[in-house]
Amino acid sequence: MKKNKEAIGHKPPIAAIATAMGEAGISVIRVSGRGVFDIISSVFRGKSLAGQASHTVHFGRMVEGGRVVDEVLVTLFRSPSSYTGEDTVEISCHGGVLVTQEILELVLRQGVRHANPGEFTLRAFLNGKLELTQAEAVADLIHARSKKAVEAAGQQLEGALGRYVQSFRQQIIDATAMVELELDFVEEDVEFADKERLRQLLEEVGSEIDRLLETYETGRIVRHGVQTVFAGRPNAGKSTLLNTLMGKDRAIVSATAGTTRDLIDAEWSYEGLTFILTDTAGLRETVDDIESEGVRRSESAVSNADLILYLKDLSEPFDPMEKSLLRRIQKSSEGRVLLKVGTKKDRLAEGEANCEECDLIISARTGEGIEELKKRMRSEVLKNRDIDTGGLLVTSSRHRDALIKARHHIDQSIAALKAGLSGDFLSIDLRGALNELGTITGEITTEDLLDSIFSRFCIGK
Repeated sequence: MKKNKEAIGHKPPIAAIATAMGEAGISVIRVSGRGVFDIISSVFRGKSLAGQASHTVHFGRMVEGGRVVDEVLVTLFRSPSSYTGEDTVEISCHGGVLVTQEILELVLRQGVRHANPGEFTLRAFLNGKLELTQAEAVADLIHARSKKAVEAAGQQLEGALGRYVQSFRQQIIDATAMVELELDFVEEDVEFADKERLRQLLEEVGSEIDRLLETYETGRIVRHGVQTVFAGRPNAGKSTLLNTLMGKDRAIVSATAGTTRDLIDAEWSYEGLTFILTDTAGLRETVDDIESEGVRRSESAVSNADLILYLKDLSEPFDPMEKSLLRRIQKSSEGRVLLKVGTKKDRLAEGEANCEECDLIISARTGEGIEELKKRMRSEVLKNRDIDTGGLLVTSSRHRDALIKARHHIDQSIAALKAGLSGDFLSIDLRGALNELGTITGEITTEDLLDSIFSRFCIGK
């Protein structure tokens, strides 16, 4: 791996609060780097830490001068058997905001630097404790918004994606070595690489990349949630349905048309999947400037949604204007899931709620049809997508982009073989594929790439 940082144990020490800020039973301050045992010993009163074994916990007091700051438990992790691969200390103190901050500041005054976002995990990567997909999975696990997102991040944290990519990357490495070996003996006209076998190998690798790319849309939904938009005319029941799914009054419900003038977002989880619900302004012609802007935002939200619920008030006629509106929605939602939902069934007489245009009929007020709607929302979004069998998912747009570029280089290599081009042309694209795949696992990194990845981490991780 190309890691151009200081060797293990020679980085300056860093510290940060590792637990969420706020009042709690316990807070943890993490300290990692060269000399941390001596540094903490200088402000710790209890058993001497210098000779203690790794993975041991010691009771004592954090002190400054003669003043006791707090009673704490200090846990020791000796290099390389720690999260970062460095000597690490974790100080568990009482969970008050002020006392936690005071202990952190006490440690920082001993010549320790405050950690940057994700710096502990960055050091774990640089010290070979994690490969890059595993390091990224740490942040995904912290930010996971659904059970399925936790499962996907956990799978990557175990190294499944990295191992899979590395397996066919190694095949390309072996093939590239044979091609470049031929270049060294070009004057002797020696052939080391079986060109037909090489073509078959590259086609197999291309198929493996395609299989990963096919999982991205599912992975994106698992990681970021299903962008779900409620659309329809004013007073179609959009806000009422949002409140019903959320189980609380999240949006204002009123008989006055045009009450909702801006987008209202709320997160709702169902069967391990997160839906980002967006209540929109009713779609209609209006001279009100504010409401007009709300309608424009509604139409924009529809065009960017994964799932559109078009709500039709069954107590109102399905007139030509609404049919035209529905056709417009259908056109703008091509390629995405559209469910046409008849609402306010409770206002109709028995047997009156017939709606040929509707996929299902509900009453948000009485709850009739709501469970069926929930199931349809999930099943329609996941149609022909593997989410419940634990298959490997690509959830990162960075990984997707690298795979697309690697696939392009593979295609170029296959074309070069078929055209009978010389090995130097072939080698350029083989190395291009290797570089792109290497950015996924971390064999190939740059400072900008690492800064981009770890900047989205929280401080203390």
